[in-house]
Amino acid sequence: VQLQASGGGLVQAGGSLRLSCAASGRTSIGWFRQAPGKEREFVAAITWSGSKTYYTNTLQGRFTISRDNAKNTVYLQMDSLKPEDTAVYYCAVSLSNIWDVGGVDYWGKGTLVTVSS
Repeated sequence: VQLQASGGGLVQAGGSLRLSCAASGRTSIGWFRQAPGKEREFVAAITWSGSKTYYTNTLQGRFTISRDNAKNTVYLQMDSLKPEDTAVYYCAVSLSNIWDVGGVDYWGKGTLVTVSS
């Protein structure tokens, strides 16, 4: 499985960004993030078919995960961004669909999102 995240950057609070994860293989894909000085945490995940999505409760509906299997790409649309969303964002594969750090089998390189106040 190969994963490559992209789309990070600098955005003002209240703005939006869309992250992309180019992914090989027919698997569920998840997004995690790691803020400075904090542990890596689960953000969202989506099944191969796209029929099921999972989100951490803390997002309050601001983020949306989706995928385009024709392009082998999973997206994370992030709206109403807050400074506390600043983190390195990683896409990941959990073959067991256990969406915590310990359940991940493959990690992609991260992409940095910085939200200024």
